[in-house]
Amino acid sequence: MVASPVFGLWSNYRPRKEPLIVSIFISVAANCLYAYVHVPASHNKYYMLVARGLVGFGAGNVAVIRSYIAGATSLQERTSSMANTSACQALGFILGPVFQTCFALIGEKGVTWETIQLQINMYTAPVLLGAFLGVLNIVLILIILREHRVDDLGRQCKSVNFEEANTDEVQVPQGSIDQVAVVTTNVLFFVVLFIFALFETILTPLTMDMYAWTREQAVLYDGIILAALGVEAVVIFMGIKLLSKKIGERAILLGGLVIVWVGFFVLLPWGNQYPKIQWEDLHNNSIPNTTFGEIIITLWRSPRESNSEGPTGCPIEQAWCLYTPVIHLAQFFTSAVLIGIGYPSCNVMSYTLYSKILGPKPQGVYMGWLTASGSAARILGPVFISQVYTSWGPRWAFSLVCGIVVLTITLLGAVYRRLVAFSVRHGGIQE
Repeated sequence: MVASPVFGLWSNYRPRKEPLIVSIFISVAANCLYAYVHVPASHNKYYMLVARGLVGFGAGNVAVIRSYIAGATSLQERTSSMANTSACQALGFILGPVFQTCFALIGEKGVTWETIQLQINMYTAPVLLGAFLGVLNIVLILIILREHRVDDLGRQCKSVNFEEANTDEVQVPQGSIDQVAVVTTNVLFFVVLFIFALFETILTPLTMDMYAWTREQAVLYDGIILAALGVEAVVIFMGIKLLSKKIGERAILLGGLVIVWVGFFVLLPWGNQYPKIQWEDLHNNSIPNTTFGEIIITLWRSPRESNSEGPTGCPIEQAWCLYTPVIHLAQFFTSAVLIGIGYPSCNVMSYTLYSKILGPKPQGVYMGWLTASGSAARILGPVFISQVYTSWGPRWAFSLVCGIVVLTITLLGAVYRRLVAFSVRHGGIQE
């Protein structure tokens, strides 16, 4: 959140290779620090915290990448290029857990390279792979990446990032950026990331409460669900490239928000079937309106759990477990599929529209603010859903999310006509 505007500003005035290489180098160094966090005799947790913080700082180069794509593509190429980038990102989210599972075979002990005090085990192997891929990225940037900038029609134009630009190139058109559209798109992007972050966060506790899954089962099954949603996202990104040419980015963004709303509406609990209650570790006065005899009968009838697995079901400490209907598996899977369609559509369309609104001028700082808003959403979303879900239950939590989406759709409708490309707004080309 902090690094994105910094790297974005850097990319506006210097060749984009510089912030990209520096940010990746920071990530490589952070991963190496994580791999050696066992070496210091004390304060290891602080070294680990620094390492993970630097990894997050290095990830701020996303703003530079989106800025480069925006400057190197015409309006017709923009959506397709942004969708390809998002598909690659989704593929990374899919393969990451797969590699993590494979590295688990190494075990906690693993092997040790005594000469350089390097432990290669199930915890350090992923970061070492990340460091290797970072070095590979730096080499590819140095060899392949070149500064390239075109206007909205695809004509070569002068680039402030490249000193050897020809003097006879097309100049950047002048005009003011629609700040209302810019702020609105930031808000839309924030809400989209906010909603998906809270969905990811609530997945494990929701399935454990509703279906009495153990923690191990929830981690496994929810990991499979998220991987399936990643595959679904890749398919959606590919389909968006074709659909956007027929109905436009604004219509896809609006449709995606509507689908997300339907997904959370389907997730609302209904009926007269209730989740299994987790009665273990109760105090005599911990259950309102329940007699001691009813507690004993329920405990006697409930299946015995092994001590290793721990108690399962909806914890009685959450009072809403007693009166909130269970969310059926059919509801849950339908909701996941719908959110898996709506989220990637809204995600790629929001920053594609954003890049078009900004026009052909350098977009590093603006893209930095967009990325920062997304980072803030990923911080606040889990906090919001954790507090509301624990205190009030899924009915209130998902109703509030539906309300947020309705407000977002209303905001989009209010500024719908202003979300047009810079060149269209200033009469350079027809929409």
